[in-house]
Amino acid sequence: MNAIVKNTLLAGALSLLIAACGGSNAPPADSPRIAPAPSAMWRPALNDTWQWQLKEKINTSYPVAVYDIDLFDTPITTIQALQAAGKKVVCYFSAGSAENWRSDFASFQAADIGRALSEWEGENWLDTRSANVRKIMRTRLDLALSKGCNGVEPDNVDGYANPSGFSLSAATQLEYNRFLASEAHQRKLAVALKNDVRQLAELVGDFDFAVNEECHSYNECDAYQSFTLNGKPVFNAEYASSYATDVTARQTLCADARARNFHTLVLPLALNDGLRYSCEP
Repeated sequence: MNAIVKNTLLAGALSLLIAACGGSNAPPADSPRIAPAPSAMWRPALNDTWQWQLKEKINTSYPVAVYDIDLFDTPITTIQALQAAGKKVVCYFSAGSAENWRSDFASFQAADIGRALSEWEGENWLDTRSANVRKIMRTRLDLALSKGCNGVEPDNVDGYANPSGFSLSAATQLEYNRFLASEAHQRKLAVALKNDVRQLAELVGDFDFAVNEECHSYNECDAYQSFTLNGKPVFNAEYASSYATDVTARQTLCADARARNFHTLVLPLALNDGLRYSCEP
């Protein structure tokens, strides 16, 4: 008997023995099924364009490379439709605040929850040193993976610079933000650094791109050179009404954004697609 035939017969006998004993390589029928991590991690390119919409039904018609949408509220079918159209999907969630309308809000402990965020009803700062908070964030990243997101945008990652009600520091913020980046990368999810302007230079090596709000209005855009000079895109949103109503103001804004190699949008603060101006040429 040649070796090939012998090995084939042995393999068949082994399969019959496993079947007879009730063995199987398949998971139990009731076991949770999470989509496997992609074999290669996507990272946005410096010239990628974007759209940002977190509320209401997503307008999928914009000719951009990247969509940034809400992790919890966006159906998987919308994510899949965007990807079928050749777009990458970044999923937003708050990593530094508890929002009382989220489905996992009850998972936070009383000790995790601090002061209210100014002007954002139902939202409170979190103690990002908490092991329980980090467990919840890992679960949110698992949700992003299971829904097929290409990347994530963890928000409110600058609690140390705000009146959070906790003794957070620059050092604890750096450690927490690096935790988020590492956990995202373990799942092969690209990760954005949201605002946290003071720590851009220290965190550029950990994050794949930046999402900024109103650096033009607050004169903070210079700090983002640390990202663009390293080939990492900056997705910027401006909310000032003058940019929407004054063509000259918008032209000045866009000229500055293009000079910086930013991808700047003029959007409503509600991020509901109520208006949109793009500085892309």
